[in-house]
Amino acid sequence: MFENSERTDLKNLGEFGLIEHLTKNIKLYDPSTTRGVGDDAAVLDFSGKKTLVSTDLLLEGIHFDLAYTPLKHLGYKAIQVNLSDIYAMNGIASQVTVSLGLSSKFPLEAVEELYSGVLLACDQYQVDLVGGDTSASKQGLVISVTSIGYASEKDICYRNTAGEGDLLCVSGDLGGAYLGLQLLEREKQIFLENPNIQPDLEGKDYIIERQLKPEARKDIVKLLADLGIKPTAMIDVSDGLASEILHICKQSGKGCTLYEEKIPIDPMTYETAREFGIDPTVCALNGGEDYELLFTIGQSDYEKIRNMPDISVIGHITDKASGANMVSKSGNSHGIKAQGWNAFKNSHS
Repeated sequence: MFENSERTDLKNLGEFGLIEHLTKNIKLYDPSTTRGVGDDAAVLDFSGKKTLVSTDLLLEGIHFDLAYTPLKHLGYKAIQVNLSDIYAMNGIASQVTVSLGLSSKFPLEAVEELYSGVLLACDQYQVDLVGGDTSASKQGLVISVTSIGYASEKDICYRNTAGEGDLLCVSGDLGGAYLGLQLLEREKQIFLENPNIQPDLEGKDYIIERQLKPEARKDIVKLLADLGIKPTAMIDVSDGLASEILHICKQSGKGCTLYEEKIPIDPMTYETAREFGIDPTVCALNGGEDYELLFTIGQSDYEKIRNMPDISVIGHITDKASGANMVSKSGNSHGIKAQGWNAFKNSHS
């Protein structure tokens, strides 16, 4: 889980000592932060903008497995999955709070490693860490992150405003994070059976990184703004493409037609799916954890995005009566079903 010759017991520091130790080097980046860590509450000033708030809970054994998740990567990912929710509203992420439940197996050095990933993400995305809490935990590691952001009222994108005829678009490529997880799980099982066998992850860097170190798509929000496009609806792809499409359709009271051949899948994702005997399309539809942005735009904006390499048009919105369907590569139409990741049914352990 954590390799470090030094081991400082957290009891030696106490809660306030730990918080002070972890937060003493925090930098502030966003002008909306009037006061960060150090008082009973942070003070934020969004001067006339709407405030966006989102919270995620990550639990050891449910959302992550420390057998193959480096703590620094975990800290980084915990921030990314939260920022993604703010970007999915077409907003600017500006602050986060991070709360940790720590079991006695974690020495200070392990917590520092986790925090180094948190601070790296904050630095790269210019987001301020303005608060949080720490507590002892009997259940292993618990991470709760709240992200805060802002947007002008006219810029905020919801899930329930897709219009008939709108184009369905997605950023990046899909299915990679799920296959990265399958690969890590396989190597863990091999290791448990024979601890002398070294993990074989040669040439699979991209999909491993998609799982362990995802990147929220702040760049797509900026790109759309630069192109003068406001999506008619938007959501982030955390539970698989099928699940997210159905959220937009249900909340907008619409149907959709998705084209299988248009779904963006990286060649490494494709090959690895085939190695595992899984249909690559199924990985994209139901895998989850890609943290790409799925959004709809008016047809009049098509020319603006047509040549954007990181945006794929994968279908269009239809009337509700037509339902949500995918046209397969062979030309057959099937109803879209969500078999995405469910935190109450699945777990990584």
